[in-house]
Amino acid sequence: MVAGNESCFYPASFILLGMPGLEYLHVWISIPFFSMFLFAFIGNYTVLLIIFRDVSLHQPMYIYFTILAFIDIILANSAVPKLLSIFWFHQNEIDFHMCFLQMFFVHAFSTFESGIFLAMAYDRYVAICNPLRYSVTVTPRFIIISGVLAVLRGVVYILPMPFLGERFHQYSSNVIFHSYCEHMAVVRLACADVSFDDHLGMAIGFLVLIMDSVFIAFSYVMILQALLKLSVKARVKSFGTCISHVCAILSFYTPILCSSLVHRFGKNVPHHTHILLANSYLLIPPMLNPLVYGIRTRQIRQRVTRCFMKQSLS
Repeated sequence: MVAGNESCFYPASFILLGMPGLEYLHVWISIPFFSMFLFAFIGNYTVLLIIFRDVSLHQPMYIYFTILAFIDIILANSAVPKLLSIFWFHQNEIDFHMCFLQMFFVHAFSTFESGIFLAMAYDRYVAICNPLRYSVTVTPRFIIISGVLAVLRGVVYILPMPFLGERFHQYSSNVIFHSYCEHMAVVRLACADVSFDDHLGMAIGFLVLIMDSVFIAFSYVMILQALLKLSVKARVKSFGTCISHVCAILSFYTPILCSSLVHRFGKNVPHHTHILLANSYLLIPPMLNPLVYGIRTRQIRQRVTRCFMKQSLS
């Protein structure tokens, strides 16, 4: 049942519209979405499998790759399967509580990923700016602590969102003009003052997007200063170890930044453009990360090639 704005009610479920205004293109839009989702799953699963099976890759940098691949798999699976079911089978309905659970997973795992990128930036900073202390600084204990802190920070930041959203028991409509249960797309349907929720979302966005980006940028300024003091040969070799991380950072933060800017300032931008941008950071980083690390990291590239060669010979 879909209620109008003239009455408020407690919905048992919500209706996700997918790409409002582009319903006639849903099947065609699903093709690139499904392709990116499939590539993200296969690519990240391959990275996990190779690193888990090869003991020589159980080093700090590759452990971070493993954590990142796991986060990317969960992040893509938190929204894309439901989106594809809307495109293919018109299954637009989502349970009230499942909607807030999806909200938590989408936003929390995005925050987890940002925290891991921050830890990886520190890893590269120590490796290049203070290499003699790398083995005693970036230890398995440090990796565990940084991973736990990234998760705890994400939970602390994001957990209030669904809990505060569920406090609303009266909604003007159960139709969400989005492809997944995005925070403000849901709470703005409530028959209540949602200014606190709006400010909370902005504050969390600032803490994650701006603060993490500033710290990562600062670490790379320090890295660049250290690289300029090295010989040309050592500079090229050291910078090569950072390229993968820089590419992954850009693929993650650029879609989020574009989506945030368009959401806040693009009042005349079509609504489906907002939704396409919001979905891009759920698919582009998970799709590109294994490709970036697979191409730029020699050890992973060699092991993937070796696996394909064994398959072709058998």
